[in-house]
Amino acid sequence: MDITKFKIEADSHFKLSDIKTDYSGKFESKEEAEKSLADNIARMAELQTTLYAQGKYSILIIFQAMDTAGKDGAIKHVMTGLNPQSTIVHSFKQPSAEELSHDYLWRANKNLPQRGHMGIFNRSYYEEVLVVKVHNLLKSEQIPKELITDDIWKDRYRQIRDYERYLYENGTIILKFFLHISKEEQKRRFLARIDDKFKNWKFSTGDITEREYWSDYQKCYQEAIRETSEKHAPWFVIPADKKWFSRLVISEAIVQTMEKLKLDYPKISNEQKQTLIDCKKKLLEE
Repeated sequence: MDITKFKIEADSHFKLSDIKTDYSGKFESKEEAEKSLADNIARMAELQTTLYAQGKYSILIIFQAMDTAGKDGAIKHVMTGLNPQSTIVHSFKQPSAEELSHDYLWRANKNLPQRGHMGIFNRSYYEEVLVVKVHNLLKSEQIPKELITDDIWKDRYRQIRDYERYLYENGTIILKFFLHISKEEQKRRFLARIDDKFKNWKFSTGDITEREYWSDYQKCYQEAIRETSEKHAPWFVIPADKKWFSRLVISEAIVQTMEKLKLDYPKISNEQKQTLIDCKKKLLEE
């Protein structure tokens, strides 16, 4: 699959409204896409094993989206074959009192994956230029008043770009996915949650309140993606009206990125090889 059509180039002037949320490419059926997804899941598991053995790179996968776009489902279905021993998933909720007493990148920094591991952020530090911006929550962050200037959002985009470059230059490979859902499809999924008693627990009246800010969020997402998509930390805008297609694209992007790393198992020295031979001999002589 050509994933470049979903990848936002640095300094792009793309418009979210130009991207079709129901796009599904050449795939004519869910079953066809799920077969390709299964192949990618298997390949991802192989690559993860090598990533862990090599122990040089870490991979950070970030999911951002409007409610119901499918972040949880994508994490569950796309990452189902990963080894939990070297995978960490962290969901970013409303900041705690402790988190608010630090800079906004602190809570992300302490949850980064170590070398050889894969980390998945369900929402992330990008909330600081999304929900904080939409609802004007800066006052609750205990930032000195003189630092809250008219340029604060430009400053935060710069800080995020610098942070992600720092991570990349220290061996963290970053992939950022925005699951792009239509307002009509979100409405359908909300109604499904209300009508299905087994999905009632997923629904919150707060979701409807946030829906009233749809246009504001679209504007903020568009600006954040434009300002922070870099070659070393790209954004992928994924059509999300069809969950089966969005999951396939995500898996393709991850596999293709990992394959470019040319991961390999650590090479052992001749001395280590001889040690293995000696150990095998002792075991066989027992």
